[in-house]
Amino acid sequence: MNTKNLVLSAMLLGVGTVLYLVIPGINGGMKPDFLLTMMFITILLSLNLKHTIVVGLATGILSGLFTTFPGGFLPNVIDKFITALVFFAVAVAIQGFAKKLAAQAVITALGTALSGAIFLASAIFIMGADVPFGALYLGVVLPAIALNTIAFVVIYPIVQQTLKRSTLRTSVANS
Repeated sequence: MNTKNLVLSAMLLGVGTVLYLVIPGINGGMKPDFLLTMMFITILLSLNLKHTIVVGLATGILSGLFTTFPGGFLPNVIDKFITALVFFAVAVAIQGFAKKLAAQAVITALGTALSGAIFLASAIFIMGADVPFGALYLGVVLPAIALNTIAFVVIYPIVQQTLKRSTLRTSVANS
């Protein structure tokens, strides 16, 4: 793993963490997870399995530390790690097609949908809580899908242009 790419990833995850902290909660304090969006951007920039594992775990820990969901630390770590691996696998599988912003936005939306489902299912299972999965998914995850996809479409091209002008070696800078 390249140290410069790890620093870039840390910076992007830091921005995602700040966005996560300053965005107000919806539906009883639940927040859209912009840290997840930054994780997707970071994975697309490197397309490296080791890097994806590190980023997935780091994102899970950061999300878990700042979650407003009761008992949400472990579900966040589980969710982000699994989502990172699945997102990576999909991005690699459609690598030629995944260079298009529309395809990247679609896999970001699907990744957010997967992340929300894994988080809610693991939180309900771990806590043994009797909370309505469907209502939470509709009330929190669906708006998060829209917001994360919009954020991705705005932020990713800015990151791409910045990297093309820099000396960092990423999959984006080399294309």
